[in-house]
Amino acid sequence: MKIFDSSLINLEKASKYIDLPKWFLKQISVPERMIQFNFSFKRDSGDMEMVSGYRVQYNNLLGPYKGGLRFHPQVNMDEVKSLAFWMMIKDAVVNVPFGGGKGGLELDPKKFSEKELERLTRQFTRELAPNIGPEIDVPAPDVNTNSKIMDWLENEYSKVVGKKMKAVVTGKSVRNGGSLGREAATGMGGFFVLEQLIKKLGLKKPLTVAIQGFGNVGSNFAQILSKHNYKIVAVSDIKGGIYDKQGGFNIDLVKKCCEEKGFLSGCYCIGSVCDLAKKIDGGVITNEDLLQLPVDLLIPAALENVITTENAKKIRAKIVFEMANGPTTYEADQILNKKGIIVVPDVLANSGGVTVSYFEWYQNMKNEKWNLEKVNKKLQKKMEDAFANVWKIHQEKKVSLRTAAYILALQRLFKKTKPQ
Repeated sequence: MKIFDSSLINLEKASKYIDLPKWFLKQISVPERMIQFNFSFKRDSGDMEMVSGYRVQYNNLLGPYKGGLRFHPQVNMDEVKSLAFWMMIKDAVVNVPFGGGKGGLELDPKKFSEKELERLTRQFTRELAPNIGPEIDVPAPDVNTNSKIMDWLENEYSKVVGKKMKAVVTGKSVRNGGSLGREAATGMGGFFVLEQLIKKLGLKKPLTVAIQGFGNVGSNFAQILSKHNYKIVAVSDIKGGIYDKQGGFNIDLVKKCCEEKGFLSGCYCIGSVCDLAKKIDGGVITNEDLLQLPVDLLIPAALENVITTENAKKIRAKIVFEMANGPTTYEADQILNKKGIIVVPDVLANSGGVTVSYFEWYQNMKNEKWNLEKVNKKLQKKMEDAFANVWKIHQEKKVSLRTAAYILALQRLFKKTKPQ
């Protein structure tokens, strides 16, 4: 089943719990605009290469389209369409005035020099320019993109339109109008949701945690959790992971080691040192084995569809907390629910990123600059309110947290809808 098809199943499932007209469900079951670019690009070597780029503007009922740009070899229209759909749902759940959008380039950025990446980003921006803008569509970082790339995008867009337009993109560097707290926003937002869940379930810390994915989201989330009495016993990246079921890792050192080496393998950091000889129990672990560890919290923080029908039956975590977008297939979700495993859906768990993106956009539009305390205080309020609303529907209608989140989103989207 394609990713987008499974997304629509969740939409249809949630719609059965509320009275909505068929025309509305048809309207939000298709994206408003799908854009594909194919352009030639000159490498540093002088060789020419064709590059494919995508941008899906799913729905702008709540406000300008909003969503990240990813650079990844698996980027395709089905994936981007699904991600844009989830952004629509996510923005409605967390109640920010944005619609759903997503985009990217189909390439492996690790195979390009920094100069090539800058030229690619600027060329992609020129292709996108007629279809983006502060009140039209506001891109942001995603997989394999960062503040530097967003700075290039803002700079090139400003050249195209002939004036400085910082609010065209979020996730910029702080010196270029980016918001304080943006880099850690997805992890911090997830932490606020998780703390509320732990209270509702009456669980006691320390809780053991396994995190699949150690990019910006996974590493920041790991650092935040480790500082609040969660025991990180396993982490992994694309090449595999490390596991220590005894005491857990020194995540600050693991992150530093990973940044220096470029990957996690060998970054076995316990106490105050990183040393393979210090291993007590565990060691190197595959991404698939990490998913099956007997932990309190399993946190998929990498790409889509990592929890499937093949491995869902083997998952032993009490809670699956989705910090990646779409990490669980629809069929796997049903298996986890039947096993009594609580799944906190991506559209709630990882919505801290778009929330602080909204704060950045707002600051740019109003020419304001908030301190970190204000950003995090507002983020906490947004995330706790979103959790409370989803939890209330979950309890009242006796549905999963995912279905509850979709119900909440549908209610808010319908309020903004007018028949065409």
